[in-house]
Amino acid sequence: MKRIAAFLYGLVCYGVFLATLLYAIGFLGNFGVPKSIDSGAEDSMATALLIDSALLALFAIQHSVMARPWFKRSWTAIVPEPVERSTYVLFSSLALILMFCAWQPIGGVVWKVSSDALEAVIFGLYVAGLSIVLLSTFLIDHFDLFGLRQVYLYLTGRKYTHPNFRTPLFYRYVRHPLYVGWLLTFWSAPVMTVAHLFFAIMTTAYIFIAIQFEEADLVAIHGDVYQKYREQVPMIVPALSAAKKRGRETRTVATN
Repeated sequence: MKRIAAFLYGLVCYGVFLATLLYAIGFLGNFGVPKSIDSGAEDSMATALLIDSALLALFAIQHSVMARPWFKRSWTAIVPEPVERSTYVLFSSLALILMFCAWQPIGGVVWKVSSDALEAVIFGLYVAGLSIVLLSTFLIDHFDLFGLRQVYLYLTGRKYTHPNFRTPLFYRYVRHPLYVGWLLTFWSAPVMTVAHLFFAIMTTAYIFIAIQFEEADLVAIHGDVYQKYREQVPMIVPALSAAKKRGRETRTVATN
């Protein structure tokens, strides 16, 4: 019964994540959702910045701290290990839902694209960024990343093993294609408001800080293999020469 409950819990957490992701697409793109990054009544800029900063900080702290190995070791004394990743995914989704609900718009337009053709190009970049994010999760192990593999193995009575290290497709050109996709998504706005610009700047800063912690964990897990990979492949900006140098290697970057 415990195994079935854990599996169902994992499915629910994954479902919450999917719904949150779909809402995030509309939230950032200002379409198809009741409240987007630029909708709602405006308060004073100081108040809006304070609230939005707190929301972003809450997500950043939750997302980074809960992913660290030292936290996981303590956390699994409370939360069963097979559902640890699912719980992490659930908490991340809840932090984002809170952000969507409480986010404060800030008036003022930084730039606005007037050309329909250029607007279409920017929207294409927005879609491309999201596509890179989604595809990157499947290139490593989508179901492990979001906790489904863990609860499935527990359901079937099999021991969990960490995904192997290999570098398929995007990972041959940059070490963090997931973040490349998110950066492209955050900055691809035909109308860049002050609120959206603040969001993009803060999330960009968070990404570069988070990478430092993640890579320290990856070096601890994979040792010289990841250290060599880090020396050969750039962090964010793609390098074709790095991919050619690595040839047809089949190792992939493991994630938190």
